[in-house]
Amino acid sequence: MEKPRADRRLWTWVVVLGLTGQLAWTVENMYLNVFVYDTITDSPTALASLVALSACAATLATLLAGAASDRTGRRREFIALGYVLWGACTASFGLVGVDTAASMLPMLDAVVVAVVTIIVLDCVMSVLGAAANDAAFNAWVTDSTNPGNRGKVDGVLATMPLLAMLLVFGALDPLTRGGHWVLFFSVVGGVTAVVGVIAWFGLRETPQPRPGGTYLASVVHGLRPSTVRANPPLYVALVAWAILGTSTQVFLPYLIIYVQRYLDIDGYAIVLASVLLGAAAVSIVGGRVLDRVGPARAVLPIAAIYLVGLLLMFPARGMLAVIGAGIVMMSGFMLGVAAISATVRNLTPPDRAGQVQGLRMIFAILVPMVVGPFLGAAVIAGADETFTELGVVKQVPTPWIFVAAAVVVLLLVLPARRLRDVGLTPKTLERTA
Repeated sequence: MEKPRADRRLWTWVVVLGLTGQLAWTVENMYLNVFVYDTITDSPTALASLVALSACAATLATLLAGAASDRTGRRREFIALGYVLWGACTASFGLVGVDTAASMLPMLDAVVVAVVTIIVLDCVMSVLGAAANDAAFNAWVTDSTNPGNRGKVDGVLATMPLLAMLLVFGALDPLTRGGHWVLFFSVVGGVTAVVGVIAWFGLRETPQPRPGGTYLASVVHGLRPSTVRANPPLYVALVAWAILGTSTQVFLPYLIIYVQRYLDIDGYAIVLASVLLGAAAVSIVGGRVLDRVGPARAVLPIAAIYLVGLLLMFPARGMLAVIGAGIVMMSGFMLGVAAISATVRNLTPPDRAGQVQGLRMIFAILVPMVVGPFLGAAVIAGADETFTELGVVKQVPTPWIFVAAAVVVLLLVLPARRLRDVGLTPKTLERTA
């Protein structure tokens, strides 16, 4: 009976910590952009800067926290305390605004002050979230799984960002539409903090070997050229993740604004909910298939599905057309993330799970969030589509962001072909020390 109980514990914490973390990331990755767009500035460059700088902060935090959790072997403390502080920081976003900035620093441009304040606060929030979720939680998942179940686990984890979006849209979107941003951020932040407290008392860890050497050596070990040369499949998989992530970030930061403002769909919450539920169902079922065929072999055909979805989004205008194209696109995206993530986990040395999370952040978060949003911003600026709201002319995203994303994902062909025959047994990164 011990194994079924262990399996239930694993799935419980995968869902609880995974979903809660993605609720907080949904606020940071998507709704924070909408908050800035609606209350501070419509500048796509400001939005892109917000995304890029927070990605830099999150990557550095994951590198440091991942190596620390490897050496201490105490993922629980990083997860629990990190979630509590992460939630508190998230709750504070609603306190920032142009009026507040103008009253506190009347001698300065209130919009600039508000944007800078949001960026700084976002970077702090990203550091806390990355240490707790991207470094410690993801390393804990690697510790607690094996090549026989990682496709299923990563298939479920891949649905969490979209399920989190669905929960936020369904339960909290009326708050944002009514301008109740303080309550919106407080609810998400409060839930995140409470889950952190629960994790402190309930989360269990799987003992793993610890790396030798100094802490600084652990932080930079995966960045050494000798390590890359000794473990080419791992780094090929990470490159594939960077390409897929960059493609996604071309359109994802602007997706809600696109559906609301360009397509002018009043029931945009229905559209997004339908897409998220459909894509999540496909991803959960597809995760089981990944374990059978091998996640590395599935990357290329899944990328083709994602590409088709992007191209279908370009001409889609009506609600049903957007739902159909969106399900194809997001199903391909989630299954692609699941396949690449499971491949990376399978190639992760058992004593370096935290360190590899730092590498994952560089390739899956930093590069995509620095490059992708600025590509999207360039496409939006080049199209020069606008609308007028309350006498103010604002730029609006256009369907060309999906074409740009499709061009980027074509680069995935080369690494995906190299991954088809990759094995499941990782080399130890210690050999290159």
